[in-house]
Amino acid sequence: MRAPVGHASLTALLAGAGFVAADEEAGELLAAAAGDAERLDTLVARRLTGEPLAWITGSVSFCGLRVGVDPGVYVPRRQSEGLARRAVERLPAAGTAVDLCTGAGAIARTLMTHRPRARLVASDLDERAVACARANGVEAYRGDLFEPLPRALDGSVDVVVGVVPYVPTGELALLQRDTFAFESPLSYDGGPDGARVLRRVVRAGPRFLRPGGALLLELGGRQADALRDDLARAGFDDVRVLVDEDGDPRGIEATLGGGRGE
Repeated sequence: MRAPVGHASLTALLAGAGFVAADEEAGELLAAAAGDAERLDTLVARRLTGEPLAWITGSVSFCGLRVGVDPGVYVPRRQSEGLARRAVERLPAAGTAVDLCTGAGAIARTLMTHRPRARLVASDLDERAVACARANGVEAYRGDLFEPLPRALDGSVDVVVGVVPYVPTGELALLQRDTFAFESPLSYDGGPDGARVLRRVVRAGPRFLRPGGALLLELGGRQADALRDDLARAGFDDVRVLVDEDGDPRGIEATLGGGRGE
């Protein structure tokens, strides 16, 4: 099937296939095709299978930046932008931040852009993600959470931020139907209550954070309540739930050792 070359016609095709941001996606696909009708056919055919748009076009917009995204790498979501912006606010101009499960490095890139004198270090288990983040200019290491990070960071980090897996295992089936046709469940599966990896970060964070340093994690549902005891035992206070424009929990912010958030 030949894809329509007009913006309105392509928007209608994508909307009819169930894509909720059809108008925006049509524009990105047309731009990526650059007037090549045969290439447009290929790109649209890939999108109609459910393949992530960022894998097809090679990039995604995040906090006003274009971030390169290679095929196979977790695609940063707009819902994570609030977490990234709050991390910018907590990071001193010449401070140090760690971005866990960095994926393409979108949050790290945001921090680097707004705090150009700060040091940003990131980690991810997926070698494709690490390569992608490095291509985006991020100092990224392959490994599990904090494990691959330089030991010189111990006790000196101002901000630890992460979009770690937090979907409860029993709710994975509720995600968009094409998600696991392309993406790995490892990017999403947070265990029985979704907080398994979150708790690991909370326990390990104090080794790296300085007193008064900030921990910012994306989460959902009632996971903020589930983490409060863990945060207290690890020495965090000033715990705040970050919500989106609809008032739904999207993240949690906590400060180590009695320091107050900005």
